[in-house]
Amino acid sequence: MGSVPAWARAYVACVALLALVCLAPLPHLRVPWGIVALLAVLYAGCERVTLPPRPRGAGVPGGETTHGMGTFLPLLLAGAFLLPPPAAALVALPGALLARVEQRPRGPRRTWRAAQLAVAVWAASRMYGALGGREALVTPDFPYALVPAGAAVLTFCAVLTVLDGGILVLAERAPVRGAWRGLFARSLAPVAVHGLAGLMMAVLWRSPYGPVAALLVLLPMYVSCWVFAQYHRERAAHQATIRALVQAVDIKDGYTRGHSERVGQASVMIARELGMRDERVEVLRFAGILHDVGKLGVPTRLLRKDGPLTPEERRIIELHPEYGHEMVRGIGFLGEARSAILHHHERLDGSGYPYGLTGSQIPEFARVVAVADAFDAMTSTRSYRRARPVPTALEELARCAGAQFDPRMVGALTRALGRHGWHPAVTADLAPAAETGMPPARPSDTVGRSAP
Repeated sequence: MGSVPAWARAYVACVALLALVCLAPLPHLRVPWGIVALLAVLYAGCERVTLPPRPRGAGVPGGETTHGMGTFLPLLLAGAFLLPPPAAALVALPGALLARVEQRPRGPRRTWRAAQLAVAVWAASRMYGALGGREALVTPDFPYALVPAGAAVLTFCAVLTVLDGGILVLAERAPVRGAWRGLFARSLAPVAVHGLAGLMMAVLWRSPYGPVAALLVLLPMYVSCWVFAQYHRERAAHQATIRALVQAVDIKDGYTRGHSERVGQASVMIARELGMRDERVEVLRFAGILHDVGKLGVPTRLLRKDGPLTPEERRIIELHPEYGHEMVRGIGFLGEARSAILHHHERLDGSGYPYGLTGSQIPEFARVVAVADAFDAMTSTRSYRRARPVPTALEELARCAGAQFDPRMVGALTRALGRHGWHPAVTADLAPAAETGMPPARPSDTVGRSAP
């Protein structure tokens, strides 16, 4: 990312100004500077720990916000429980401003990160104090402290959600209606766990055991940080494996470059419309992206042949699902995706291949990918025919539903496209069908072509 949109810069500046307003009362307060300094130094040190980044998007100035913040939240929330709101907000600044930032421009990203955290911690501390949380820490009625601590966690999550949604709209140009969707729910559970750890630190800090005992809480948090890092390294390796396979297919069959990613996207739209769990949605995305990986075993001359295929050539191309299944058989993380790669050319009426399965015998993932594959094949321009409009393609899918495609999957794609739209790219390197005089294809005609 070379630059941040002007409106996003203005938004970041406003949040930074709000953070300064939160810090303004500091000179007039009695602040335990020792606690502030210790927590700030510890948080800054934790932020320097190298973890795999989890960017929300290339255009978000704070795209790496969850990179370190999510792992070491107990330090920030302990500050919210122990300190006055302005002092608690100050704890986050050194770490956020000095943290590693992989993407450019680094200045706006660091500013956004620091301001966002300062405002959220200030709000959490204010809520905690308003509900009498600090008094509850040092009284025999300690369990009552869980109520203001829970309210502080909810406030922290709510502020981050509001600010994150705004930057997504302005920097990523996300639709206003969906920018905030799911942000609060996804952050609440992990922040609640970190909030309990932060509360434990605050209680130990105020106990006779003092700060040393409180800091021991960081040890299990560091272990969880390491596990978290290992998980994301493994996930990055999975993504690299899939990326390499897709690039190999695109190089071999240039006519359908980008087809795999679009089928993955359409498969995800169908899956979300059907209400699948996030874990299955991710695996289904892999299935859509890798559905044609078996083309690597098909002679290039057949994939790029402009004229009609002979029956023998068609039989060779129809082997690509089995080739693909063999190629990914040993990749454990693909799970159900492997069955989709093998069966995405089966038809409900039993006339598909490779095994002629019928109806519910065809795996659910394969039925999803079949619809996504045919839809993209019809709405993308190829060397042998022009792209069809989305409504026309959906009409053709509906016409073939029940015989070739699962009506449930076709209906889910139609509803999803009605809400989100579809903007396919032209993928052919050669002249479109309008110039070659070749007619548009139906989904059944794409078998044996460059996007079977």
